[in-house]
Amino acid sequence: MKRLLQTLAALPIALALPHPGSLAQESLPKGMETLDFRRVVREAKDRVFPSVVFIKCVREDMQGGKRQAQEVSGSGVLVSADGELLSNWHVVDKATEVRCLLSDGQAFKAKVLGSDKDTDVALLKLERPADAKPLPFARLGVSTNLVEGDFVMAMGAPFGLSRSVSIGIISCTQRYLPGSSEYSSWLQTDASINPGNSGGPLVNTQGEVVGLNTRGMMGGGGDMGFTVPIEVARVVADQIRQHGKMDWSWTGLQLQPLKDFNRNVYFPENEGVMVAETDPESPARRAGILAGDRIVKINGTPVTGLTVEDLPGVRRRIGLLPKGQPAGIELVRKGQAQTVEVTPRAKGKVEGEEIECRRWDFTVKAINQFDNPDLFFHRNQGVFIYGVKFPGNAAQAGLTQQDILLKIDGKEVRTPADVKTIHAEALANVADKHRLTVVLLRNGEQRQVVLDFSRQYDKE
Repeated sequence: MKRLLQTLAALPIALALPHPGSLAQESLPKGMETLDFRRVVREAKDRVFPSVVFIKCVREDMQGGKRQAQEVSGSGVLVSADGELLSNWHVVDKATEVRCLLSDGQAFKAKVLGSDKDTDVALLKLERPADAKPLPFARLGVSTNLVEGDFVMAMGAPFGLSRSVSIGIISCTQRYLPGSSEYSSWLQTDASINPGNSGGPLVNTQGEVVGLNTRGMMGGGGDMGFTVPIEVARVVADQIRQHGKMDWSWTGLQLQPLKDFNRNVYFPENEGVMVAETDPESPARRAGILAGDRIVKINGTPVTGLTVEDLPGVRRRIGLLPKGQPAGIELVRKGQAQTVEVTPRAKGKVEGEEIECRRWDFTVKAINQFDNPDLFFHRNQGVFIYGVKFPGNAAQAGLTQQDILLKIDGKEVRTPADVKTIHAEALANVADKHRLTVVLLRNGEQRQVVLDFSRQYDKE
């Protein structure tokens, strides 16, 4: 950034500001004035920098086939004087301890009030004395006012280093990332976002937070960074404050845009959104909604998914429908308009419980339809091998990740609790019996494996 500012300092810069979110405009006479860009950047940075937080977490990780502690770091931004801060879900996920370092050197532990994997947003609260002094906090802006070309700054603690700021522009205001854009499209920027920047604020030149830095991508054409729009973070934070968690409403609707370039399918209409499919046993299927229906209104309000970039906004509207209350869906089927009622239910957990099976040298995880749809297709309630330790008894027996467990030692397993009970019984009787048969499902085929757990690899 220093090199960039030195370059800018050598040039006389006269900036016209046709867009209200582009640069600070307190003294602009009708949209035109010569500004010192260095001052604009410095003032915007000074407004937010004191609220940037360095976060260090100790989390549990079971992907290696055993429970182990892992230290991760990221960033956050204070959004209230009493110590609330926003960060990313992936920064604090499965954290057993969260410590935060403020810009003035104060350090506090923090409690995760709630987080949402679907949007990668988390809300935390610093654990401070009741009579502690108010903290500096950032002002939240409006990301919908951004346009491509607007200057922004990414703040945080990259690579666990001291706080820093990088500058760039908004490259795209509505970036769709397949598999990561269910309820939110992304703000794309070329401001440098590195590991450790996650959860830090993306700031406009008015000193307002317009997004949460979440992921970076190094490419041949330069840096690409992606941030969660602040409007989405607001929604998640408000839900967590009200309900203690973010639990989207679920209908089972699978949507398709009217102009689907990827599938080379184009519908002649310009209003509404297409139903590609409905999930089995879902509220939408029970209501009689069919693939090929075109939804035009939800509770009387028009909806349109013209391109794939429009789908996250439509899904977000559906996800915020009141649970357990019928919603009126106006649709067109084969040219005929009709209305059906869909009663959304809570989406619930989007990731299964994990447990460790010591001595067997693997970990298991509950199958979840949102996290493991391929496994859910084969078994809608069950557990699978999440991690295999090398070397270990499970690896020696030929067990692999993604194996769905059907029976262990002749006993049927459907939940992590079933596996935990069988594992405890096996260890209690290991002196008399140290071999058992595991019946599993691998790529749709049933197999039997003999697991010998006589060796104690963790003690060798």
